[in-house]
Amino acid sequence: MDFAMPENVAKELEEFANFLKKHMDPFLTEWYEKEIIPREFFQNLGQEGWLGFKQKDGQFVEQPYLTQTILMEHLAKVSPGVAVAVLVHISLGMVPLFLFGSESQKATYLPSAARGETLLCLGNTEHKAGSDVANIGMEAEKVDGGWVLNGTKAYVTNGAISDLALITAVSDPDASRNRRLSMFLVDLSSTGVSRKKLSKRVWIPSDLTRLRFDRVFVPDENLVGEQGKGLHHVLSTFTQSRIPISGLTLGTAVGAFEAGLERATKREIFGQRIADFQAKSFEIADFFTRIQAARLLVLKAGWTKDQGKDFRLEASMAKYMSVEIARLIGVWAADLFGAASVMEDHPVHKFPMDAWASSLGEGTQDVQKLIIFREIMKKN
Repeated sequence: MDFAMPENVAKELEEFANFLKKHMDPFLTEWYEKEIIPREFFQNLGQEGWLGFKQKDGQFVEQPYLTQTILMEHLAKVSPGVAVAVLVHISLGMVPLFLFGSESQKATYLPSAARGETLLCLGNTEHKAGSDVANIGMEAEKVDGGWVLNGTKAYVTNGAISDLALITAVSDPDASRNRRLSMFLVDLSSTGVSRKKLSKRVWIPSDLTRLRFDRVFVPDENLVGEQGKGLHHVLSTFTQSRIPISGLTLGTAVGAFEAGLERATKREIFGQRIADFQAKSFEIADFFTRIQAARLLVLKAGWTKDQGKDFRLEASMAKYMSVEIARLIGVWAADLFGAASVMEDHPVHKFPMDAWASSLGEGTQDVQKLIIFREIMKKN
């Protein structure tokens, strides 16, 4: 069993790191101050081939998930907020379109999305429905030539900057829970769509937006996949997205750990370095080991998906463990900086906040434990 990073992935990581040094690092402070990620950044990502898909022989090919997790970790250790915006466009926007969209939809929208020119997001969560996806209330009424959507999606990452949104809505209220929902591709410039950017203190500089739909017409050709399969489509999307968000969350832990370690080895207190106190040295050893263990789970999840095997258990375990350590290490690192860590413009401030955000995306910790338990019971 070879645990070494594949040579081609190592090369991609080096190229990606150089890309970020040129196109992100010099501008990051400004992005945080303005709480916005310029569209130009997505276009630069697309031009360099960093948006999850590449064309081969006229067909779109998804980037290996092992590679995605490694690149997400590297991006998130610098900025989890930028990382989640990139992840949403790829994993919650392009992926469901790639998996369930018609050939016409894919031909129309995927090329520009892969170039970063058309931005995508996913609207599913509502004020009364989050983890219980089947309980959403947005209505999709069938009319001649299409559907009319009414309702609100409460918390949509990238909702303020996206051009298109994949929206789940109740297309058949009398059907069973598994058949009530359908998924629609909605042009956010349509009449009846309104957006409200929400105030948040996590995953900055990405946006969180409320999308309201007031009799928004969606043509028949914008139904994604089969009518009544919306629940399956969105749950499948979340299952796959748990792998890259695990890489993102691991990166959050790594970024916090590196900041804390630097502080502990440079700051002196009571006549010696913080790291020279046995209690702190043991914490450093403990957290470093936990990061390595979580990384193995994350990489295994990506590898399992790339092998075409059932990856649901691995994805949930990776998500669960990466969140656990990111939470612990984020608070630990902030404590080492004392009062300075509560300042929003302090580099360490984002890590405990963004670890908290990671615990909510693609299913809470309790949801992950429920999935893990169910997968265990299937095998016994």
